[in-house]
Amino acid sequence: MKAPSIAPRGNAVGGLWLLADMSLNIWALGIVKAIGLDYSSAQLVFLRAATGLVLIAPWIWRSSSAFHMLDRLPLHFFRVLASTIALTTSFFAIARLPLALVTAINFTRPILTMVLAVIFLKEMIGPRRWIAAAVAFAGVLVAVNPASVPFSWGLPAIAVTVFAGTAAVILTRKLTDVPVVVMMTFYTGGLAVLIFPLALVTWVPVQMDHIAPMIAIGICAQCAQFCFLHAHRHAAAAFLAILSYLSLPISAGVGFFVFAESLSPQFLFGAALIVGASAWTGWRQRHLMGQKR
Repeated sequence: MKAPSIAPRGNAVGGLWLLADMSLNIWALGIVKAIGLDYSSAQLVFLRAATGLVLIAPWIWRSSSAFHMLDRLPLHFFRVLASTIALTTSFFAIARLPLALVTAINFTRPILTMVLAVIFLKEMIGPRRWIAAAVAFAGVLVAVNPASVPFSWGLPAIAVTVFAGTAAVILTRKLTDVPVVVMMTFYTGGLAVLIFPLALVTWVPVQMDHIAPMIAIGICAQCAQFCFLHAHRHAAAAFLAILSYLSLPISAGVGFFVFAESLSPQFLFGAALIVGASAWTGWRQRHLMGQKR
């Protein structure tokens, strides 16, 4: 028996949540890029998690009943472990590589997510979506031009991010029936607990003018996690994988206007392919919604 597909309207709602998630995450990573060479990635992840815990503490208190029937603890643990690895290596890479390049390399992750969504989640993916994914991935290769990228330790770090982040997404999909407050508590508290030993070893005093930006990292990242969880509750993982390519032009814009990172014609052409594939996917969903009415 075929697995039921998620309704187009659900994909549209999930897509809006994902756009909010991408925007908040890119601004958080922009701040990490600005101050990331002054602190270890472990310290930044711990401070991000600590800020997030303070932010959601009232919500946790009001929703204590949601924690009474906890199950699938191993899935929660491995999700948090994968997320901790992904976030730590991502913070390390973002401080050492151009913002748009990090985002572009991350786009091998949606391709892995689509494949794993078929294997483990039994989601149905039509040929048009595979074509859109191929076009978007080709755009990533054109934009990045791997042969011209000089070596940096940020490159193997972002490769680890891709694999760990993909695992975290798949595990999140397995837990979509768990209350959002429980998911966010496990994620944020787990980040703090797992990364604390490494953060303690690499800790350096925080400069006074960096306190506000570090708090902003936590606020943006925590709100992004809230949006991410809602996106995956409403929409199919394969659809979100395609739509997530839009974060490349967004991050390129932040890199250009905030960090004066250059945008070559080749990069712009690749970004155009990515945007085109994402826009076509969104149009296709709206078209299907119209036929359902």
